[in-house]
Amino acid sequence: MDALLQDWRTRALQVEQEAGRAVIGQPETLRLINVALFARGHVLLEGDVGVGKTTVLRAFSRAIGGAFERVEGTVDLMPGDLIYHTFVDAEGRPRIEPGPLLRQGEALTTFFFNEINRARPQVQSLLLRAMAERSVSAFNREYRFPHMTVFADRNRIEREETFELASAARDRFMFELRMLTPVDREVRRALALDPAYHDADLLLEQVAPAILPWQELNLIAAAIQTGVTASPALQDYVLDLWQATHTPQQFGLAIDGVDMQRLVLAGASPRGISSLLRAARVVAWLDERTYLIPEDIAAVLPAALGHRIFFTPVYEIRHAAIADAFVAQLMARIAAP
Repeated sequence: MDALLQDWRTRALQVEQEAGRAVIGQPETLRLINVALFARGHVLLEGDVGVGKTTVLRAFSRAIGGAFERVEGTVDLMPGDLIYHTFVDAEGRPRIEPGPLLRQGEALTTFFFNEINRARPQVQSLLLRAMAERSVSAFNREYRFPHMTVFADRNRIEREETFELASAARDRFMFELRMLTPVDREVRRALALDPAYHDADLLLEQVAPAILPWQELNLIAAAIQTGVTASPALQDYVLDLWQATHTPQQFGLAIDGVDMQRLVLAGASPRGISSLLRAARVVAWLDERTYLIPEDIAAVLPAALGHRIFFTPVYEIRHAAIADAFVAQLMARIAAP
């Protein structure tokens, strides 16, 4: 198994490298998407218009291989649109065919939901089951897609004709990543002036396709989880982090201008802490270790927990800024082993 995991580590790093051929200036985003892939978690990307969210997700899909489906979030999208497609054929007869969730069967590996916050809550609810159970019921039978990873993106600028994701929906995503416009001047120069970065389709053609035997992803992910251990001291550290998301004042967390007694409506869920540890084990594996260290936790904590701490209404309107400060306090105040 050790030799197999070593071979897969090489493949995993190659996936990240290949996806990086289509984007520039986003190394942390690339690493965290790769971590989520091997931790078998779903990813929500948020960012400004035109930063390359769709391109980076398409690049990973191409490198992973398997079947790919894409849905555009619109205000008139209905749950049934994910399940079936109705149309009139060339002979004028009505036809029903499987929709994007079903048409690939068990070969569905990447499901990309573009601008998910434009879809109605009913659509988001159907997606929740597909994400949690990797199955849906339709046409009097159960359809399963055990290898599926859901990638979604959300436009954080526009708010009209959008539907904010419910807390249960956000909790289904292992990571919520903010993909920001690069600030490095040379990266900006390349993005603005180098024609190579002006055609996304040409960029994606540079990504080597189907690097992974995607049918084995679940097996390898399980091997990673059993192969990377956590010491009792590190387990206690994680439990303290979890408790601090519920009772921050107990651990001395403080944010300027915030009443910590009235801040938290709900802390991280058991699923959230499980996701944190699953992702941290993948970080350790990619660094060729069989044990966890606090740095592994720190590497994924903002992406894994920032969207899983819910604030009271007076503070929730500033969620992004307060969540960043909250996570920073978690890492500063909770003593690591």
